[in-house]
Amino acid sequence: MARVTKSWRVTRLGRDGATRVRADTLAGEEPLEIRLDGRSFSVTMRTPGHDFEMAAGFLISEGVVVDREQIRSMDYRAAIAATGERDYNIVDVRLAPGVPQPDVSLERHVYTSSSCGVCGTASIEAVRKSSPYDVSQDCLALPLETLLGLPEQLRTQQAVFDRTGGVHAAGLFSDGELVCLREDVGRHNAVDKVVGWALLEDRLPLAGTVLQVSGRASFELVQKAAMAGIPVLSAVSAPSALAVELGADLGVTVIGFNRGETLNVYTRPDRVIVLAAEPGQEGVSRA
Repeated sequence: MARVTKSWRVTRLGRDGATRVRADTLAGEEPLEIRLDGRSFSVTMRTPGHDFEMAAGFLISEGVVVDREQIRSMDYRAAIAATGERDYNIVDVRLAPGVPQPDVSLERHVYTSSSCGVCGTASIEAVRKSSPYDVSQDCLALPLETLLGLPEQLRTQQAVFDRTGGVHAAGLFSDGELVCLREDVGRHNAVDKVVGWALLEDRLPLAGTVLQVSGRASFELVQKAAMAGIPVLSAVSAPSALAVELGADLGVTVIGFNRGETLNVYTRPDRVIVLAAEPGQEGVSRA
């Protein structure tokens, strides 16, 4: 069975000449092939675990399905690995009757690395998807203090990161409370697992929620948020220009550099409530 972590012996060297051999814990990374009704659709590198959620979230992000009823079943098509153990790196998704197969141009013709969620897309036109949800109409508004507290809440729950230091995290928050957290070597995989969890729990669309991620805010993450109906994407690092432009176009609030004390709001600042400043200081009611 694929493992989330793996032990490895490392040699630790210090500037003072000290040498120490010890065990280290590494984040797992293995390929996952997603098939649709037996036909290969995509291969991506991921941290094993929550594979059905990841497959479901990926299909949401790709616009293949929009609700749970469109997925008839998911199952491992387990083969035998070279070690003689079962190989759980293939998930076959069976679509419900009447759900159309995606256009062949959407298939990923090369594998997707853990650092790229749109690599291998067959055409530029296939990169941008049309969301079934209009997040621009979401009336969510949250206090600045609530948003500033999300990265710390996320960090304290990152169990795999604590053991390895080598995974990203995505957390879904509602009313400032963490409702789902997933970790993976790939930022986009962690988000897909969160979205897939929501799909399998019949929670889509995710109106009135915030997606907090541990890395940067890329175009693909903004798009994944919109495809799931999430109105706010908050990241601890920088957004890309294309991510900001897409957020402005779709009505997603894009927040970057959220590190507990300050944050930057790049789009739809009306969703951030700022308390009035102390006397003698400038203050506004909204960011």
